[in-house]
Formats: sequence, C-alpha cells, structure tokens
Amino acid sequence: MLDASIAQAVRTHFDKLVAPIELVAHLDSSEAAGEIRALLTDLSELSSKISTRIDDGAADVRRPSFTVGKVGETPRITFAGVPMGHEFTSLILALLQASGYAPKLDEATVAAIRALSGAYVFETYISLTCQNCPDVVQALNAMSTLNSRIRHTMIDGALFQSEVDERKIMAVPSVFLNGEPFGQGRMSIEEILGKVDTGAEARAALKLADKAPYDVLIVGGGPSGAAAAIYAARKGIRTAIVTERFGGQLLDTVGIENFVSVEYTEGPKLVAQLEEHVKAYGIEVITTQRASELVPAATAGGLHEVKLASGASLKGRTVILSTGARWREMGIPGEAAYRTKGVTFCPHCDGPLFKGKRVAVIGGGNSGIEAAIDLAGLVAQVTVLEFDTKLRADAVLQRKLATLPNVRVMVNAQTTEVVGDGTKVNGLVYRDRTSGEVQRIDLEGIFVQIGLLPNTDWLRGAIALSPRGEIEVDARGQSSAPGVFAAGDATTTPFKQIIIAMGEGSKASLSAFDYLIRLPELAATE
Repeated sequence: MLDASIAQAVRTHFDKLVAPIELVAHLDSSEAAGEIRALLTDLSELSSKISTRIDDGAADVRRPSFTVGKVGETPRITFAGVPMGHEFTSLILALLQASGYAPKLDEATVAAIRALSGAYVFETYISLTCQNCPDVVQALNAMSTLNSRIRHTMIDGALFQSEVDERKIMAVPSVFLNGEPFGQGRMSIEEILGKVDTGAEARAALKLADKAPYDVLIVGGGPSGAAAAIYAARKGIRTAIVTERFGGQLLDTVGIENFVSVEYTEGPKLVAQLEEHVKAYGIEVITTQRASELVPAATAGGLHEVKLASGASLKGRTVILSTGARWREMGIPGEAAYRTKGVTFCPHCDGPLFKGKRVAVIGGGNSGIEAAIDLAGLVAQVTVLEFDTKLRADAVLQRKLATLPNVRVMVNAQTTEVVGDGTKVNGLVYRDRTSGEVQRIDLEGIFVQIGLLPNTDWLRGAIALSPRGEIEVDARGQSSAPGVFAAGDATTTPFKQIIIAMGEGSKASLSAFDYLIRLPELAATE
C-alpha cells in the first residue's frame, strides 16, 4: 500500500509517537476494505507502538472504516474510507495526536477546546481530491484528541453514496454535528470553535479592543497580504494582518505551475509556507475576523480605523488592503437557492459527488475548460456553456477537450435560470443568443467558472473604486485616501496572478513605510 519512500518518511514521523496506538478495522468484502487492511498492516510494521485488529462483530458501524485511539481508551477518531491522497496527512496527524503528541495550537485555543462541555459527535463528508477537506478533518481530529467529549468521523462520500444521497450532500467538506448540518466548506479550528462556543466571538472582540494602533495594518491574508506583512516587519515596524482566513483564494487553488523558480506546487502547500514565513517575523495574525467598514484618517498622519463585523475595530497609521477576490456568480434565478445543492464552484472538491451524473460547466475560459476536462473522467456527461461566440481557453486545453467523447460545447449560450425540485438541481435554462430560442438541459450539477469579483463591497464610499469594484491604485499602490494602500486581486492592477499579487503587496508595503517616515511627527522622533 505504501511505497518505500513514503514508508520511510512515515517511519520518521512515528518516532514522535508518545503512547501506544491501536487501529481497529470494521471491514466488509469491498475493494476499499482490502485497501484499509493493507494500509493498517503497513502502518503497524513501521512502529512497535502501533497495533491493529479486525472487529468483525461490531454492530451499527460504517463499513469499511477504522478507528484510531490510544491503547486502553475509547477511540474518538474514525476514518470511514481510505485516507490517502489529500487525507493521508490527516491520518498521520491523527495517529500522532491520539498518542499524546500536542497539536500545533496556541494555548488559548487549546484551553477553549478543553473547556467545551456537552457531547459533540462530528461527521465530515469529504472527497479524496478535495484540497479544502483536510483542514476541516485535521481540525476536528485535533479537537477530539484534546477533549474526551468530542468524537469525529471522516467519511469518503464516494464510498458512502447512499448517505450522501440521503443527506442531500452536493458539496464537500460537509460537516454534521450530532446528526444535524453544521457547516460546509473550509473551516479553521478557530471558526469551528466560534460556532460551537457561542461566547467566543464576544471574547475575541473584547480582546481586540485592547490592541494599540499598528504602524501597518494589513486587511487580508492572501499572497499580497503575506508579502506586505513580511516586507513591513523587516523594516522593524509594528505590523498585523487581520483576515477571515489566512491564505484566501490560494487555499482553493490546486496545481500551480507558473510560480517562478517552483516547477509545481499546490495552493494549500504554498499557504502553509507563507504562514511559516510570516510567523518567523513575529507578525500578529488575527483570523476569523471580517472587515465591515474603513474609516480613513481625517487628517494626514492620523489613524485609520478598520471596523470588524464582530463589533471590534483596529487602527493603523497606514492600512494595506489586500482583500482579494471571490468566485463570480451568475446572478440568475435559482442560483442562490441551489448553491451547495448542485450549484458549486470547485470541480476538484465536489466532482466525485457527481460520479455518473450529468453536469454543466459555465464558462469557456481556462478554468472552465480545465474543469470540464477533470470532470469528464468522473461524470456521465459534461456540457460547457460559453456566453461568447467562441471558447477563450488556451488552444492546448481546447485540443484536449475535443478528444473527450462525453463533453459537448455550446457557445453563444446565455444561462438564464437554475431549476430544481426544491432540494437539489435537476436542470438549467439557457438562451441561444443567435436564434433567441430558450431551452432546458436536464442535469444534476452546475460548476460555475466565470472568473472572480473583488472583495470590496465594504469599501464603497470610503475610497475610490473602479466601475468593476476594484480599488483604484497608482503605480505605488496608493489608494485615493492618503496612507491607505492596496494590492492584489482586489485592485485595478492588471493580470490576477499569485506572483504579481506578491510583488504588488511588497510594493505597497514599501510605499507605506515611505509614507510613514515622511510624516512630520514620526520624523521628529527619529
């Protein structure tokens, strides 16, 4: 099951096991059960602290599955499926943490998890191709190892299709708590805590009220925000990042092949590296906070205020806006009602849930055609709908698409409505822009791939925005408000690319520092 190089890497990690671990398998006659048996055998051979056994008599358990627990204790972590691919790291961390190896969490977060009372049974439906799922799985597994009242099961939706259908799951990760829907999409451990612990948000807001003004306050934790923070911290000035989630849109990016000097990487991996780099400079990172209003300084050299949705606010002598962008929606009837019920934006995450079904991809650019190519190997039929008279994707992608027998392309097609039965999508309506004829396509899934929108709605009235909602900046990253700079996909800077965002973030930070040293009151103290 594990090749030699992986086995050697895992063996090294297992040197950190604190106490003996037992893996208990609940198997059936499926192919996946055989893979679990082989995987557990391989793991047990890599450390004398790992033992395995098969429990054929256990009733009322998912099969195939296995539990992870310290010997002599009731296990609190279950994997219903074969945790390979993106979830292999989740498995290794589960073994380490169940043995007593401490998760990499700050003391306040650990204390909050241990203080939770009541009973929490979490279930997370995932797909092995989902790059967002491991964050949720690892967060809930870590919580399970820190609090005996918490249990968590990872469920591979592709193996337990009947449950997916019964619970009407059409997007991953989907989390259930005590049998009821809890959340969908990527969630950090802080976000999960905030939903479980109702007083967490108020405590966080109270804590932020004591923060002194920063020299550079960065709003947004994507590539541009991280680069801006590193450049500011290197100048020796007080710097902070405030963001809903560190990494931003990069967390949803799969393969990256144009990051100069790195032949190939993936979004979550690059985010982890950025986070480590930021932490190395001691930069304060404030997560799970959404900016709701910017109040620019009334006078040059005054303090800018960023109000947060939690009710707290932060102030800075300068502000760098790096709020990034989000998936552009179609804005048609039925789209909002059926989001996560057939309307989705991530083919890599949610594609396996539509195995053998009919789907549409909206958009004929690179992202749309890449999505269609990926989905063609899973689903029964892919229909690509493009508003323009021709596809806009690179020629190499179009040539690949043309070789796939279960893909059809419709250009000059304006999608006008998403339709369903009240619980899930069962079709879409489009208008042929040439003939004016309106037609319906019967299908089960719609993947929207029509670009991005800047996250700037909260800035309207505070600074100048372009007709497309982008922050207007000059060559130095300066916005219309003195001392407020901006960088990345939220700005008018052309070409939305990771490497460009990093460069623009660095430039905005240098501009902010230049602004600070030229303020009379600061210069007087130098």
